[in-house]
Amino acid sequence: MPVLGYIPSPHTGVVHLGPLELHMYGLTLLVAILLCIWLTGRRWLALGGDWDTVTRVAVWGVAFGVVGARAYHDITSWNEVPTPKWQGIFEVWRGGLGIWGGILLGTLAGSMVLRRAGINVALFLDAAAPGLLLAQGIGRIGNWWNQELYGKPTTLPWALKITNNPIDPGKSTYHPTFLYELIWDLIGVALLIWIGKRWKIIPPGLFALYVAWYCFGRFFEELLRIDPAHHIAGLRLNAWVSAIVFFGAVIYFVRHQYGFPRGGPRLPRRGRREPEEKHRPAMAVPRGRVR
Repeated sequence: MPVLGYIPSPHTGVVHLGPLELHMYGLTLLVAILLCIWLTGRRWLALGGDWDTVTRVAVWGVAFGVVGARAYHDITSWNEVPTPKWQGIFEVWRGGLGIWGGILLGTLAGSMVLRRAGINVALFLDAAAPGLLLAQGIGRIGNWWNQELYGKPTTLPWALKITNNPIDPGKSTYHPTFLYELIWDLIGVALLIWIGKRWKIIPPGLFALYVAWYCFGRFFEELLRIDPAHHIAGLRLNAWVSAIVFFGAVIYFVRHQYGFPRGGPRLPRRGRREPEEKHRPAMAVPRGRVR
């Protein structure tokens, strides 16, 4: 079947501006991070927080997130690390970041900063959830620049054109998995913001929903991808990780929202009149106050 149309790929992932050499993969990640900080900042300020907190969390979270993402890739895909290995493990601009390691280490680092400042970690995680998903979606455009992590061959009108394909030289157009994830993540951003406005979610419930949403889409994306990966029982490693983390996030969300305390659902719609009782302020924390 002839290809009716396709998404072109860039000839190179490097742009030269005089003596400067810009790696578009890295530049795309920078834009993604800045958008995440912007959206998280707006949401945190709406909760009564301040930009100083967002900035400090971003600095430590991004730094450790990059380390965690690269470490996850190097450990699970050692054969893909460029040679010489001692240098290749640090070459982030050539691609190779595992989102699982990035979110895990970045979240732990950011949580430590918040705890030391006496700020409600769960509340901040909910504020950051849509921004994190936005950053993951935008960051996938970096894979387009590097012509990497695409799906199976296809002749669909939105197929991705790959030049000099080392995986399957006989084919040239593939599923643009970067585009699928970008669209999925952007829909998730809108849904998370809408859910947070419509229902009273007990923090960090929104963060759990973010994790579940991403993992659900990532599982099916992994079924399409053909880049080298370890397989367990016929499934790619990241497909297993997606499934396990998805179920973990869903179980945590349900138990956290409905299981504590006993006595029924805890998700009233915003705007409903609640029983008159004393509630702690949204920004109240066990130690200190928001700074």
